[in-house]
Amino acid sequence: MSIIILAIESSCDDTSAAILKDGVVLSNCVANQTIHEQYGGVVPEVASRAHQENIIPVVDQAIKKAGINRSEITAVAFTRGPGLIGSLIVGVSFAKAFALSLGVPMIEVNHMQAHVLAHFAEDPKPSFPFLCLTVSGGHTQIVLVRDHLDMEILGETIDDAAGEAFDKTGKLLGLPYPAGPYIDKYAKEGEAVFDFPEPNVGELNFSFSGLKTSILYFLKKQLAENPDFIQENLNNICASVQDRIVSILIKKLKRAAKQTKITEVAIAGGVSANSALRNTLQKTGEEMGWNTYIPSFQFCTDNAGMIAVTAYYKYLRGEFVGQDVAPVARYAINIGHES
Repeated sequence: MSIIILAIESSCDDTSAAILKDGVVLSNCVANQTIHEQYGGVVPEVASRAHQENIIPVVDQAIKKAGINRSEITAVAFTRGPGLIGSLIVGVSFAKAFALSLGVPMIEVNHMQAHVLAHFAEDPKPSFPFLCLTVSGGHTQIVLVRDHLDMEILGETIDDAAGEAFDKTGKLLGLPYPAGPYIDKYAKEGEAVFDFPEPNVGELNFSFSGLKTSILYFLKKQLAENPDFIQENLNNICASVQDRIVSILIKKLKRAAKQTKITEVAIAGGVSANSALRNTLQKTGEEMGWNTYIPSFQFCTDNAGMIAVTAYYKYLRGEFVGQDVAPVARYAINIGHES
């Protein structure tokens, strides 16, 4: 009998549903919440209410697009955490009810683990062991991946994530939220002429709080001298900020590869859609002799396809959960339970 999994992703502000059959993603549907643009960031209560409105239509769309019947579904997977607890509750509650109605088992998935396993949604797939730089709005991690379900965090941010640095910078520049794609766009027309400091944190950990502060003070100083500074230098500011964030990420990744002697290297997460990061990884890989892996755009941002892929490997191992499962805002990738 075929393994057909319905997967639900609702960790932040994107409501997503996917159907996977025997390891192949048949559909991967996402409903975005544009309402947060006016607030310059995700408002948790607004996000959870929007999930309630979107989840049934998105699941229906995913099932129809996959060309299956509900009765064929053999398991229901969902994001348990980490994420916004109100958003997670919507996805977990729906998954429980749907699985109960069909009489099929449930599979809980760690959102960050799923970002890494997005690489197994399509070819080419990395070989084990490999390193994965997972970069999103809420997380920045270097993960050692020994097997599909055996991962260890080698380094992570001690304060803010790289994606947050992009978004907060965008807010200072008056760009729409989320700002990452806009900074990427304007940076292509500019040059990295402004030198922002690189944080001094040991080993493989990251820090972006100080970088955000330095950008704030830099802009305040320049605007005091020239009120039109941002307008006149937007492209170069974006290029300079992006160049520094990417250089921080790649420097740590190179250090991790050197320490572990691993040449299979991947990136994942929403920020992996950034063109400068993708290009720099490929260039660095050629220089270092790495085999590099970058997910297609649909598997970079929050999506249920990656949840389905992760659930597939857990299904094969018989790792199911009961109706007493609850979402968790914090969920450690390398110990398998809430922290």
